[in-house]
Amino acid sequence: MKEHFEVGDIVGRKSHDSDIFFRITKIVSDAEEEKALLRGLDVRLYADAPLRDLEKKTLTEISKYRQMYIKKNSACLRRIFERRLEDKTRLALRKSGNLQEMFRAKEAFHYEIPGQVLHLDGDKEYLELCKTTYAQLNIKMNGFEVAEEKQAEVVLEYLKKYTPNILVLTGHDGLLKDITDFKNVHNYRNSCYFIEAVRKAREYEPGRDDLIVFAGACQSHYEALIAAGANFASSPQRVLIHAFDPVFIAEKLAYSSIYETLSVEDILNNTITGLDGVGGIETRGCLRLGYPKSPY
Repeated sequence: MKEHFEVGDIVGRKSHDSDIFFRITKIVSDAEEEKALLRGLDVRLYADAPLRDLEKKTLTEISKYRQMYIKKNSACLRRIFERRLEDKTRLALRKSGNLQEMFRAKEAFHYEIPGQVLHLDGDKEYLELCKTTYAQLNIKMNGFEVAEEKQAEVVLEYLKKYTPNILVLTGHDGLLKDITDFKNVHNYRNSCYFIEAVRKAREYEPGRDDLIVFAGACQSHYEALIAAGANFASSPQRVLIHAFDPVFIAEKLAYSSIYETLSVEDILNNTITGLDGVGGIETRGCLRLGYPKSPY
């Protein structure tokens, strides 16, 4: 019996052993066959596939799949909080003389001002998940659902209004089918839009330490995004990136001292995808310490 598919169904591709679960966003017909446009459940990937290649996933399979990426996310959060504790200890040990005594004194409490984030995301569901993760990480952020092709049009307005330290431009991307020329930006679904948005952001703030930019999604044109002015981008090996990787990168930058220039390896240690999926340039942190802490 032929399986019936509708927009919103969660499916896998039989030709790929259902390694990634997708949600159907649209069903289209051409002269040859019906196809579905797909959006990854946990990776920032757009794809398409013939309906004959799809299989619906059961509630049990979907639950198991979600638990798997929730587990990965929880492991990253745990490592982040462990790292923050280590960083605070290291900072205290570096202090010397009267300054060290000041920090040790019970009545003398410093406070932290971490970097703030502006996040434009082409996917509403991912944006809401990211907002939850930012909140868990105690990062102040303003997030807006903006389609990839519209981000360049609105990014200046949002930058002027919210003056963030860190700008995240993401959504979905992917190489067009059967493409072998990875250098041509027109062979990507949304990379050209991310590139233009980065350029607009750099018109507002050229300094890469004054406005840190992450841009891209699954299989995005990494080299072109960095050349346009991004500090970090995806994807060096044109692989899939996890939905929360931009958040984990923003966290490391937001909670690293302005006196510290971070290596790319340090910044990417807490991501799920790693160096194959995300790369970038050395960048200074955003965290500032204040003293004294007001009792009010």
